[in-house]
Amino acid sequence: MKILIALTVAAAAMITVSARAETGLSYDPSTKQFTTGNDTARSAGRYYRSDKSPIRRQTVRYDSSYGAGTIIVNTTERRLYYTLGNGKAIKYGVGVGRDGFTWSGTHKVTRKAEWPGWTPPATMIRREAAKGRKLPAYMPGGPENPLGARALYIGSTIYRIHGTNQPWTIGQAMSSGCIRMANEDVQHLYEQAGIGTKVVVIR
Repeated sequence: MKILIALTVAAAAMITVSARAETGLSYDPSTKQFTTGNDTARSAGRYYRSDKSPIRRQTVRYDSSYGAGTIIVNTTERRLYYTLGNGKAIKYGVGVGRDGFTWSGTHKVTRKAEWPGWTPPATMIRREAAKGRKLPAYMPGGPENPLGARALYIGSTIYRIHGTNQPWTIGQAMSSGCIRMANEDVQHLYEQAGIGTKVVVIR
C-alpha cells in the first residue's frame, strides 16, 4: 500500500513538471487545479504573494520606429516592451490603469529607486477615505510597500513603473494609472533602463 501511494505521488509530480514545461501550466495547491499564465485572474486562491509574474518574460520580434533602449507600454495589450534594436524587444506582462485612470504620452525616466517609499497623492487619499479606507501619509520602502522592489519615475507625472508582490494584478487593468510589474521583472527592467530612458505609453 505504501509503495502504491509513493508511486502515485511520484507520478503526480512528474505530471505537474511535464505540464508546466510543455504548456505553461502550474499547479495551485490552494485550488487543487492547474492554472495558466493568461490575463485572467484566478477566481479562487487568487490572493497569493510572489515576486514572480504569471506572464513569462521573453525576448520577441518587435518592429518599431523607436531606437534601442526605449520602454514602450501598450496599455490595451497590457504588455511592456524594452527595445533591444535589430527588431527585437524584451516583453513583460504588466498591470495598467483601470477605467478612468488610463493615459498615454511620451516621457523619460527621471528617477530610479530601490525599495522606494510611497507617498499617496492627496487625491488618492481623499478617494480612498470616501470608501472608508485610510491610507498612510507615507509608507517606507519594503516588502509590504505597494511600490514593490523597484520604481522608475516617469517624467513629471505622478506615475511610475513599479514592482508588486501581488501577481494576480499582472495582466489586469486595476491600478490608479501606474504601470505595475512583478518584482522579478521590474528588477530586471531596472538593470536595463537608466535615467533618461524614453518611455512611450500607448493605448
